[in-house]
Amino acid sequence: MGDAQRAIEALITLMARLRDPQRGCPWDLEQTFATIAPFTIEEAYEVADAIERGEHGRLREELGDLLFQVVFHARMAEERGWFDFADVAESIRTKLVRRHPHLFAGAAIEAQHLPREWEAQKAREREQAAGKLGDRSTLAGVPAALPALTRAAKLGRRAARVGFDWPDAAGARAKVAEELGELDAALSATGTAAPRGAGDAAAEELGDLLFAAVNLSRHLDLDAEAALRGANAKFERRFRCMEQRALERGLALERLSAAQWDELWQEVKLNGS
Repeated sequence: MGDAQRAIEALITLMARLRDPQRGCPWDLEQTFATIAPFTIEEAYEVADAIERGEHGRLREELGDLLFQVVFHARMAEERGWFDFADVAESIRTKLVRRHPHLFAGAAIEAQHLPREWEAQKAREREQAAGKLGDRSTLAGVPAALPALTRAAKLGRRAARVGFDWPDAAGARAKVAEELGELDAALSATGTAAPRGAGDAAAEELGDLLFAAVNLSRHLDLDAEAALRGANAKFERRFRCMEQRALERGLALERLSAAQWDELWQEVKLNGS
């Protein structure tokens, strides 16, 4: 038995102990798929954050936390007689073999055609799953729990596969302008440009604007989720610089005027922060 197998078996055994009805941990025993799911999502983001920050030591820890989530879900499923961790591992192994026919089935597929073959195989799998679930929509199987920007991009890509799309980025850009105009109209209908009191109409138009922006990013071959993470990081970096400058000048943040905030913002922008 190799080190990896021993480590996995020890983790699975530990999980069984935590969920033991007589000797287990009260907190672990109370958990369900629904209560654990938010932690699973959070741990996946922790992995992404460690990668983005280049923190290799932390990445090892975060991957372990994410693996524990998989083991936790598999254990709860095993308790219900659905499947166990071995079934989960075998399922993904089988899928990867199926999706790499050029390696395991002797298929001759050129490197530049691999992404297309991958998508075609996934489409066949979705069609089979749709038959079992009774949902044959082009949009079937896009998880509702995905981050909204990521889900919007997936929905847009799915629709584009059957021809529901703009021919180029210019069309997508025009849609952004159109949705911005509709948001302005909704705000004007309330008699104020302020968000408060804008109502459901403005919220709907804002959602449409965000969805259009995601589709524009798709046409530009950009990842909307990654772009927004970058904007978040830039804003945080600049805001921290403003805080530092205000502190150095003996200024209380809560007492700064709009003009002072703007001055600080322009300073840090010009400084390349």
